[in-house]
Amino acid sequence: MKPFDFAYVVSEPKNNRPWLCSLFIVASLICGAYFIRSAFITKEYKDRLSSWEVINMLQNSKSDTCQIQCRPPGSEALPQGIVVKTSNLKMQPLWQDSVKNANPETSSNLLVLAVGIKQKEIVDQIVKKFPARDFVVMLFHYDGIVDEWRDFEWSDRAIHVSAVNQTKWWFAKRFLHPDIVAQYKYIFLWDEDLGVDNFDPMQYLSIVEDEGLEISQPALDPVKSEVHHQITARRRNSRVHRRIYKFKGSGRCDGRSTAPPCIGWVEMMAPVFSRAAWRCVWYMIQNDLIHAWGLDMQLGYCAQGDRMKNVGVVDAQYVVHFGLPTLGVTDENEVKSTELNTRKEHSTKSESPAPSESHQVNNRPEVRRQSFIEMQMFRKRWENAAKEDKCWVDPYQQSANKSTH
Repeated sequence: MKPFDFAYVVSEPKNNRPWLCSLFIVASLICGAYFIRSAFITKEYKDRLSSWEVINMLQNSKSDTCQIQCRPPGSEALPQGIVVKTSNLKMQPLWQDSVKNANPETSSNLLVLAVGIKQKEIVDQIVKKFPARDFVVMLFHYDGIVDEWRDFEWSDRAIHVSAVNQTKWWFAKRFLHPDIVAQYKYIFLWDEDLGVDNFDPMQYLSIVEDEGLEISQPALDPVKSEVHHQITARRRNSRVHRRIYKFKGSGRCDGRSTAPPCIGWVEMMAPVFSRAAWRCVWYMIQNDLIHAWGLDMQLGYCAQGDRMKNVGVVDAQYVVHFGLPTLGVTDENEVKSTELNTRKEHSTKSESPAPSESHQVNNRPEVRRQSFIEMQMFRKRWENAAKEDKCWVDPYQQSANKSTH
C-alpha cells in the first residue's frame, strides 16, 4: 500500500496543474478588473466632490509661493490672470471704430472740479488750460445741472457726475476710489472759482516732480485773490515755498516750526495729489464729514515721507482765488428763469413777481457752522483713533497750532 500511496501523492499535482493555472489566471483577471474598477470609482468620486472641496484640497497642496500671493478679497476663487485690480475713467466705444479717437493713449493725469452752472465760463477757462492728451476731466455737478454744459466742445469727453447740494469731498469719497484712479500720476482736486491766466499745468507738474512734492497747490495771487492763509500767498522771485514766518498775533511760525499750518500744509481749495498720496488721503476722508474741515491739518501724514519736504506751494505757477459763494446760495440763473417764465404768464406789470433778490436764499452761515462742527468731530475721531491703535506710531510731534478757517 505504501508504494501505491506514494505514487498517488506524487501523481496528484500533475493531474491538478491545469486547474491551478486556470485558477491563477482567473484570479489575475479578477484583481485586474478590481484595480481598473477602483480607478474609475476614484475618478468618479473626485468628479462628484464639490468645487469648494476641490479648491481647498488644491490650495492645501500648493507650494509656499502660492500661499504668499496677495489676492484682493473676493477674488480667491478666480485664476490670478483674470483678476483686474484697478480701473480708469477712459471712455470706450460701443464697437470698434464706432468713433474717431483723437486721443488713443490714456491720459496720465486727472483734473476734477466741483462745479455749478453759475461758474460755467470760469470752468471753461480752467478746462481749456489742461491738455486733453495729458488730462482726463471729471466734473462734479453739485447743482444737478448737466445738459447746459454741452455747448462746450470738451463736454463730451468729460466725465459728468451729478448730485444736488453735495460737496467736492462727498463726491471724491464715492467716485475717486484709489483703485479707480490708480492709473493717474497726479490728481488735481479743485474748486471752480479759480483764475488760471498765469497757470500752466504741465510746467506746474514739471516743478512738482523736480521738487519731489507729493502734495501741493499753486500759490494764490495775493492782490487779486481772497487769501485765507498766509502760507498760500505767492512769493515773488520764488519757485516753491514750504513754510511761512509769522511773528505777530496768535499761531506764530518761525524757523523751528515743524507742524501745519506753519509748514507742510496746503489749502483744500486747489490741492494736487500724487497717486500714492491720494491713496492715503482717500482713506482719511470721512463718509459723513462732507466739508472735510480739519483734514488739511493731517494731510502731511500722507506725504510719503517728511511733510516738511514733500508738501509745498508752487509760486512759479499761480492762480487767483475769487472766493465766490457756491453751496448754500440759491442759483441766480434758476431764479431769473423762473421769474421770466412767470412774467410770460401775466400780462400786466401789477402781476409781475417781486425782484429776484427776494427769491434768493443764503444758507452760507449754516454751511459754515456745519463745517466747524465737522472739524471738531474729525479732530476727536483722530484723537480717539490714535489712542486706540496700539500698533500705530505717530511720526510727528503734535503741535499746539490750530487750523483757522
